[in-house]
Amino acid sequence: MLDIKFEATKNPKPIPDENDPLVFGTIFTNHMFVMDYEMGKGWHNPRVTEYAPIVLEPSAMVFHYGQEMFEGLKAYKSEEGKILLFRPDKNIERANNTNKRICIPQIPEEDFLQAIKAIVSADRDWIPTKQGTSLYIRPFVIATDPYLGVRPSNTYKFIIILSPVGPYYKEGLDPVKIWIEDEYVRAVKGGIGEAKTGGNYVASLASQVKAHDEGYSQVLWLDGVDRKYIEEVGAMNIFFKINGTVVTPMLNGSILPGVTRDSCIALCKQWGIPVEERKVSIDEIYEAAKDGSLEEVWGTGTAAVISPVGQLRWKDHIMPIQDGGIGELSQKLYDTVTGIQLGKIEDELNWIVEVK
Repeated sequence: MLDIKFEATKNPKPIPDENDPLVFGTIFTNHMFVMDYEMGKGWHNPRVTEYAPIVLEPSAMVFHYGQEMFEGLKAYKSEEGKILLFRPDKNIERANNTNKRICIPQIPEEDFLQAIKAIVSADRDWIPTKQGTSLYIRPFVIATDPYLGVRPSNTYKFIIILSPVGPYYKEGLDPVKIWIEDEYVRAVKGGIGEAKTGGNYVASLASQVKAHDEGYSQVLWLDGVDRKYIEEVGAMNIFFKINGTVVTPMLNGSILPGVTRDSCIALCKQWGIPVEERKVSIDEIYEAAKDGSLEEVWGTGTAAVISPVGQLRWKDHIMPIQDGGIGELSQKLYDTVTGIQLGKIEDELNWIVEVK
C-alpha cells in the first residue's frame, strides 16, 4: 500500500459554477498526483500536491523519442453523493499493457487504483453533477532521463490530473458526422495502434484537420495494409447495426481495446442481441447503407460514452444514418451505461468502484 503524502494547495482555484460551460479538457482542479520511478529503486515518493507546471530538462527523453503513455477515465457523483468510478480495473490493465509495449515499468494495479482514489478524493468537490458532466481523470507517465540516445529511459514520472468536463463533442448526444479516411493511415498490426500513447494521436491530426475543414467531427480509419477494413474513429471505437446484428471491428493489434466498447458488447449480449467482432470492410458498410440494412452507427469511448453517428462520408459517397437521428439501441446503450455510472441503474456486472 502506498504511503501517499498530501500537500494542500496554497492558492486554491474557484470551483466552476454548475451553470458554467465545461468545455472538455480546459479546466483543471487544484491538485495532482505524482510518483517517481528510478531504475534500481522502483516507483517511490507518491504524493498529492498542487497542480503546477512540471520542471524537466530540455533533454528529457519524452520530448525527443515520445516514450509516454496516458489513460482516461471518469468519476461521477450519484444523487446520494457517492463518488463512483466506472471499471477502473480495465483502464489500469490497459495502461500496463501500454507500458509493456513501450518499455515503461509496470505500475502495480493496487497502487494505481489507490492513486486514482487519492486524487479524486482530494478534489471531490470539483465533481460536477449537471446532466452530461463528470470529472475526467487523466493518468500519464513520461520518460524523464536527460539523455539524447535512443533507449528506454531509466527514470519516469507518473502523474494524474483531473478536469471537470461537459460533453466531448459540442453536439452532445446529437448524431455526429464522420469522415472515412482513405489517404493516410493511423496504425498497422505489429505497431503501437493498440497502445494508448501520443504517437497514435499525432498521426491522426492531418486527417482530423481535413475532416473538420469539411464539416465532420471525427475521422474513421481504415486498415494500413489493404486500406479497406474499418478500424476505429480517432477518439472512439465504432459499431454498426446491420439487419439486427451488432458488428464491430475485432481487436487485431492496431485497434485500441476500449473500456466502453467492451461494456457495450457485454450489455448487448446480456440483452440477447447478436454481436459479431470481425473484419468489417468499407464496401460492406457502403452496400448496407445503400440497400437500407445499415440500421444504426455509433461510437464508444470514455470521453463521449456513446456517440450516435448521423452521417458517414467515404470519398464522394455520403451515407446518412437513421435520417440523422439517434437509433433505438444507441439510446438504450447510452441510457444504460450512464445510468450505471451515475448509480441510477443497478450494477449487475460489478463495474462500479466507490471512492470513500
